[in-house]
Amino acid sequence: MSKHSHGNTAAGMEETKTPPETSEINVESTVPETAEAYAPAPEVEPLGWEQKCADLEAKVADLNDQYLRKAADFENFRKRMNREKQEITEFANQNLLLDLLPVIDDFDRAIKSAETSQDFASFYEGVTMIEKQLTSQLENKWGLKRFDSEGELFDPNRHEALQVEKAAGIPEPVVKEDYLKGYFLKERVLRFAKVKVLMPAEDQHGG
Repeated sequence: MSKHSHGNTAAGMEETKTPPETSEINVESTVPETAEAYAPAPEVEPLGWEQKCADLEAKVADLNDQYLRKAADFENFRKRMNREKQEITEFANQNLLLDLLPVIDDFDRAIKSAETSQDFASFYEGVTMIEKQLTSQLENKWGLKRFDSEGELFDPNRHEALQVEKAAGIPEPVVKEDYLKGYFLKERVLRFAKVKVLMPAEDQHGG
């Protein structure tokens, strides 16, 4: 009984060493998945990338060239504008000066005539005529107009008082004398008139 029982026991032990069917690994189902996950990326033809890089480099070079040309054009434009602005400033009075040249010529002729004739009356008449011609031209063409102030009420917007004198019988300050006449340029005061002003005397009521 002991030998038979021992043999059965050994056989039973060998059977228990075999793993159960449920623990077997399904090799066929896992291997293809793993192989697909580690599959190499498809090869890219190097010539295609090189062509694209070359095209991009050409476009960048073209854009850079356009930028440089535009920058150069703008710099030339800026310099030309500054030069023209400077010329306008320097020659802004060119037409006015051209109008003054004939007046200077008339003065030269009057002076030469006075040197030979020694006729003061003729010289005075000639200078007066030149002065009227000049002021008329400046007013009609350039808007420069001279204004008289004597006898008018003192206006600080047009007059500059160089001398003040008290006077009785006047209610407000009055210009007594023009020391230097004032001028308008169109509607704006170009130069204030330099004047002597009469101021009302202090109130003497009850005197």
